[in-house]
Amino acid sequence: MKSAVEVRHLRVDRGGRTILADLSFTVGRGEVVGLLGPSGGGKSTVIRAVAGVQRVAGGEVEVLGRPAGSPDLRDRVAYVTQAPSVYPDLTVRANVVHLARLLGMRDPAGAAERAIAQVDLGSHADRLVATLSGGQRSRASLAGALVGDPQLLLLDEPTVGLDPVLRRDLWELFHRLAADGAALLVSSHVMDEAARCDRLLLLRDGALLADDTPAGLLYRTGAHDAEGAFLALVEQGSSR
Repeated sequence: MKSAVEVRHLRVDRGGRTILADLSFTVGRGEVVGLLGPSGGGKSTVIRAVAGVQRVAGGEVEVLGRPAGSPDLRDRVAYVTQAPSVYPDLTVRANVVHLARLLGMRDPAGAAERAIAQVDLGSHADRLVATLSGGQRSRASLAGALVGDPQLLLLDEPTVGLDPVLRRDLWELFHRLAADGAALLVSSHVMDEAARCDRLLLLRDGALLADDTPAGLLYRTGAHDAEGAFLALVEQGSSR
């Protein structure tokens, strides 16, 4: 599998302390990789480094064959932050059309309709973002990311605050995008989402505890679920 992301010996320092130390991993094209771990463990910093908006102290981050943050990646990589990146005083449709125009798409309106449908917001397309619930705003932001058909999607806690049905539907969407060839790096602190990923990166205190498939992780640790596997790996590390 060809890699969409290659991170080699990444180091990030902030405020006089090391946030990420010597981190290395890959994300393959057509793969959904989950970046899981407790809040404050460095997940958002990893996502930002891959997006090319994080100052790094060392190492290399290569995205689609180019250094992270290269100008020619802007219409090939989509980054969805934890806080929705949409204008509250515009409708959902106006937001997504605006982003499609910024990307220079030939049919901005048509592209916006497809992206809005993908996140199941068609019935809310003409509502001002300010009037939406938190989960709906998050989906509007995701629609904006999808409008350009990105080759790499970086999703920072995309399902936080969503009900179980919406979470399930979004994960199904993520896998459809991967089946079409996109690569996805999805961060979450919800351990039960681990089983929905093709591969897992378990992160704690800026270090990788594991890089494995969900089944491989359970086999290695003898745990019944991802949370148990995570705790087992923490205990193994502390006993060394």
